[in-house]
Order: sequence, then C-alpha cells, then structure tokens
Amino acid sequence: MVSPLNFSWYCSFLIRAFEITVEISVVSSNFVRDDPANAASGIAVHDDCKLRFLELKAKRTFRSIVFKIEEKQKEVIVEKLGDPEQSYEDFAASLPADECRYAVYDFDFVTAENLQKSRIFFIAWSPDTSRVRSKMIYASSKDRFKRELDGIQVELQATDPTEICLDTLQEWAWRINNSAYFLGPKEDFNLRRVEDD
Repeated sequence: MVSPLNFSWYCSFLIRAFEITVEISVVSSNFVRDDPANAASGIAVHDDCKLRFLELKAKRTFRSIVFKIEEKQKEVIVEKLGDPEQSYEDFAASLPADECRYAVYDFDFVTAENLQKSRIFFIAWSPDTSRVRSKMIYASSKDRFKRELDGIQVELQATDPTEICLDTLQEWAWRINNSAYFLGPKEDFNLRRVEDD
C-alpha cells in the first residue's frame, strides 16, 4: 500500500519532470525557429522567394516560380517567373534537364460541378542526370523551404518529365477536390497532400 505522503511526493515529482520537459521543448523550438539557415544543409531562404510566392498566391501575378539554390551563397533564390498566361508545357520546359530545382505552379482546373478552381503545386525537381551533391542539398533543404511558402496545397517529387505531366496535375487536383482526406493508392507515393481546404 502506498502512503499518502509517498503518493504526494510522486505526483509533485511527475509534475516537475513534465514542466522541465516543456521548458526544454520551448527553448529548443525557439532555437530552431530563429535559425536563418536550414540546420541540415545550411541553406537560407532569400526574402524575395517569399514575396514572389505571396504575389502568386494572393494577386496571381505569376503562373509559376522556379527556385534555385545558389551553392556559393548557400541561399534559395528566385530563378524564373512565369507570367499569368504561361502554359503548363512552357513551365515544364523551363525546368533544366540535368539540374535540381524547386518550383511552384498555380494550376487552374474545372470541377465536375463546372466550377473554376485553383491549386498551388510545389514541385521538387530532381532529375536522375543531376549531380549527387545537388540532389542531397535539395533534398535536405526541401522541408524548411516549403515551410516558408505558406499556402502550398500539393507536393510533387519528380525525377523525370513524365512524373510532372499535365495529366498528373489534373488527376491530383481532381482527387483533392473530390476527397478531403485522400490517401491515394500505393503507386502515388510521390504525391502528398500538404493541407486541407
């Protein structure tokens, strides 16, 4: 049988242990949040990337944005801006065949109910022919960079142009529109829902 004194001591011990854990968690999360560069890769995000993305999202002044990591400056920068009339084929052609990039594309589509909708796709472009070092830097920086772009709705990871064809975007946009919690079949492991409507 446990005496009330031991039980009281045990409860206060657990409460203090929980408080210490919470304090450590808060301190470590503040440390990570204030760090301007990605801890895994050391890559920072230029402010222009966030500003251009906000313009795409809010004002729709661009159809697409292609981002590049400047390895010498260790920073993600805007490489190309696609005007609002840009076709998807022009956007896909703007991705280099042998270099990694991040890209954002504002995809318009019509639902089965004949409503005009739009989804913002984040594309992590990492072709098989790109350098291994470049693939590693882009892969380790992706999540941090994506967090800077608030409003991404779909993420695509592609190594080949066939993985980002127009049909893939249309199918994914249709799935998101018709299912709030779509998990997808196993063959769609490279497509991931980022946020709900």
